[in-house]
Amino acid sequence: MSAPKHLTIAQLIATPGTTWGGMEKHTADLSEALASRGHVVHVLAHPIYQHRFSPAINFHPLPVQWGRRNPLLKLRLRQILHSVSPDILHAQGNKAATLISGMGRQRSKTVGTIHGTKSSHREFRKLDGAIAVSKGIQQSLSHPNARLIHNGIKPQSNEAKTTNPVPEVKIFALAIGRLEPVKQFGNLISAWAALKPPLPLYILGDGSEADTLKAQIQRLGAGSFIKLPGHEANPTAWLQQASVCVISSEREGFPYALVEALLARCPVLSTPVNGALELLPTESLTGSTDLSGLQSLLTTQLADLGRLKKTQETCFERASKELTLEAMTNRTEAFYFELLSEQSRS
Repeated sequence: MSAPKHLTIAQLIATPGTTWGGMEKHTADLSEALASRGHVVHVLAHPIYQHRFSPAINFHPLPVQWGRRNPLLKLRLRQILHSVSPDILHAQGNKAATLISGMGRQRSKTVGTIHGTKSSHREFRKLDGAIAVSKGIQQSLSHPNARLIHNGIKPQSNEAKTTNPVPEVKIFALAIGRLEPVKQFGNLISAWAALKPPLPLYILGDGSEADTLKAQIQRLGAGSFIKLPGHEANPTAWLQQASVCVISSEREGFPYALVEALLARCPVLSTPVNGALELLPTESLTGSTDLSGLQSLLTTQLADLGRLKKTQETCFERASKELTLEAMTNRTEAFYFELLSEQSRS
């Protein structure tokens, strides 16, 4: 018996509704793309996320702010899955995988996407399939049925409005991400303030470190050339004008800023995190994730921005083929059908 052409797919996000980050964006984009292909897509997530999803998606509020062992959460999850009866049950992230694996054997084929680096991925081993968003994550898996599927994004209109006005200066540098410790924007600010390169730095995003980073900029006397505009809904418009994008993170699963920058043909300098290690030339990477490594890379590469862009032309071309929402959806959909085909054969 062959798998149906159009599937019923349930996507589970178990984050508590406090942030909207790469994993949540990934799920929203993937769900919308799958629905546009005729699949019936259900999303189970914290109720605060409902407005983020297309009307084409069947959204089911789930009290995931409760602990993963909460019996009422498990009961509600079982009830929704029983009513939906999906062909594919897709866990986005570790907590979602833990919830599904703790429910025992499912009638659906189960798959989980690993978005970040964790010390253990044992809960994913209980699922029928696993998706790693970067080669580094894939290499850390021991799952017998794992696939590498990079994050991809849908193209954004050049005319789309920005939250903050794009700088009118001729050249500027950009960094994008949540203002959280793992992004190490404090190191980037220290390096930029010490080097004082001939282009200003804008860091787009918000988060718990916003006040700390603003105070650091003020303390270093760098307020004239390091700016924190805040969250930006349309980073593509900024990247299309920026001279370089800098990633200073301690660790990443597969940074969306990297995808967005390469698709906008904006060269990237990065710490050696997942994604950047796969896609960027060695000379565009720091030797370490610390301040000295970042400062050394910036000193070398900011001296000739024209050359930097030329060295990444092949990266831009690869991104245009591999890092789109269509490419990500094609690979994910094919994996779903492969899992169902295995079920039919067995």
